[in-house]
Amino acid sequence: MTANITVLAGDYIGPEIMAAGLKVLAAVSEDQNFDYELHEMPFGGAGIDQTGEPLPAETLKTAQQSDAVLLAAIGGPKWDGASKTPEQGLLAIRKALNLFANIRPTEISTAMQQYSPLKNTEPVDFVIVRELTSGIYFGTPRETTADYALDTMRYTNEEIERITRVAFDMAMKRRKHVTLVDKANVLDTSKLWRKIVAEIATDYPEVTYDTSYVDAASMKIIASPSQFDVILTENLFGDILSDEAAQTTGSLGTIPSMSRGVNGPSLYEPIHGSAPDIAGKGIADPISMIRSVAMMLTHSFNRDDMAKEISDAINQTVTAGVVTPDLGGHATTDEMTETIINYIKESRHSYEPDHV
Repeated sequence: MTANITVLAGDYIGPEIMAAGLKVLAAVSEDQNFDYELHEMPFGGAGIDQTGEPLPAETLKTAQQSDAVLLAAIGGPKWDGASKTPEQGLLAIRKALNLFANIRPTEISTAMQQYSPLKNTEPVDFVIVRELTSGIYFGTPRETTADYALDTMRYTNEEIERITRVAFDMAMKRRKHVTLVDKANVLDTSKLWRKIVAEIATDYPEVTYDTSYVDAASMKIIASPSQFDVILTENLFGDILSDEAAQTTGSLGTIPSMSRGVNGPSLYEPIHGSAPDIAGKGIADPISMIRSVAMMLTHSFNRDDMAKEISDAINQTVTAGVVTPDLGGHATTDEMTETIINYIKESRHSYEPDHV
C-alpha cells in the first residue's frame, strides 16, 4: 500500500529544510518496501501568496485525505500586520484535523551532550505530551476592560481522558513511566486532572505513575532531566515546559514534534519558526525536519527500523563535527543532509557480505 504524505513547505527556511527532510526520506526508503506519494501544497504565507488564504481549501482537503502531514515552518515579516496571517492557517489546520495532542521529544544523545548547556553525564530522552486544543488558550469567557482582564481555564473529563491515554500508550512503548505535571495545590482544573489521570492509570498497571507541580518540574528538567520518560500536562504548562526542554538540547534547530487527533492524519513539524534572517543562505539546521520525518515513520507508518537508521546517522554526523552554525559548525544545510544520507548508506553496506 502506498503512503500518502501531504507536504507543506511553508515560508523562508521552510522549503530549504523540507527539501532536506525529503532527501533523507528518499534515501532511507530505498529498497525497504516502503512506497509513498508526496502531495506538495501551499500553506501559511505561501498559501496567502498563491490563493489569498493561509489554509487553502484544496490544501486542507489533501491533508484530510492523507496518511500523514509534514510541515516545515511558516510566517515571517512579509505578512506582519496583514488581515490574514500564516499563523491563522496553523490554528485552522489543527482545528480541522482535531489535533488535540502535541508530542515533543527531548533527546540529548551522547553525540549532542557537548552542545547542551546542562552538561549532563547521562543521555536524556523524554517526551512531553501536551493537550493542545483546550485550557486557558481556548476557555471562555475572556475579556479585557479598562480595569481588568479575564481568561478562563476550562477542561472537560473527556478532554483529559483522551490526552491521558495518549501519554500512557506512549509510555507502554518506552520506559513505562508517566509524570503528570500540574498545579493541583492551587487550581481546580489541576485537581480534576489528578482525579481523571489517577483513574486511567489503573488501566496501565505496568506503568509507573507519579505527579509533580509545574514549578518543581521546571527545576527538575534542568537539574535531573534523565528521571523523566513521559511528561503529561495541560496546554499552558506544556507550552512553557516544552520550550524550556527544547533549549536544553543546545539548539531549537534539532527538535521535531508531532500533533495527533482521535483519527485521521498526524502532523509532523520542527518546533522552530521560519528564521527569515538566515533564509536563502543555505545554513539552516535540517535536523529538526529530518527528525520530524523519523517521527512520522515511527508513529504513522510503524517503521521504527527506518526511523532508527535516521537517528543513528544524525548522531554519527554530529559526532563527526559536520554541523551547521547554530551548533557552532560551518557546514551548509546540503552538506549536513548529504552526510546523514551517506551514513545511512554506509550502515546498510556494512551488513552486506564481502564479495571475493
